[in-house]
Amino acid sequence: MRRFLSIGAMLIAFVWATLAAAQAPAYVPALADIMSWAQFRHMKLWFAGKEKNWELARYELRQVTQSLDDAASFYHGIPVDYVGATTAPIIAIGDAIKAKDVAQFTKGFNDLTATCNACHKAIDHGFIVIQTPTTQPFSNQSFAPPKAP
Repeated sequence: MRRFLSIGAMLIAFVWATLAAAQAPAYVPALADIMSWAQFRHMKLWFAGKEKNWELARYELRQVTQSLDDAASFYHGIPVDYVGATTAPIIAIGDAIKAKDVAQFTKGFNDLTATCNACHKAIDHGFIVIQTPTTQPFSNQSFAPPKAP
């Protein structure tokens, strides 16, 4: 009987824990955290394109895009027009990467940067100014394309 009660108590505890977990809200990162990751990826995108590592640039562009999508999905107070305005520069950067065109990449990157800053101003965060990186802070990553064997 005692064993039966112990098993019953464990089952009840398991069911209760499962139900409690199902009702817990999903974790949503703070907007500042999402945007910090976007800024981090923005920087890596620049160095990848500058060094003509098109595979890495393509990857980093997807990461920037995902961060912006997350920001728009989780935070509905961001003006839709400004989030949508990043689409054209992102497409331009993607096209530049496909064409392996540094000049086109630079223009698209500058347009993306300007679009980010316009959004910051629109939401009264104009004190956050993004710019083209000037120094490469990653001593543990090479942005040059891998050498063929």
